[in-house]
Amino acid sequence: MIAERVRKCAGVAGLSGGPFGTVATYLPNERFVGVSVDGRAVEIAIVATLARPLPETADEVRRAVADLAGDRPVNVRVEDIIVEGP
Repeated sequence: MIAERVRKCAGVAGLSGGPFGTVATYLPNERFVGVSVDGRAVEIAIVATLARPLPETADEVRRAVADLAGDRPVNVRVEDIIVEGP
């Protein structure tokens, strides 16, 4: 559910596992890349576009998942940037 909300945010091209694929949530028979949740924080690693300033994209991501994060801080990492267009 967090990943779905993040993908809908303006300026987000996708999710990233980070340089070593460590940003992920593991469930039985499933692995969600780009989102890591534990008792202390929610970590989200994105691939951004230059459609808007990166801080605005990160703020929108935080707002989009705030109700799912509870009291945990939401840390947004920009792992890569895609330049769209010709």
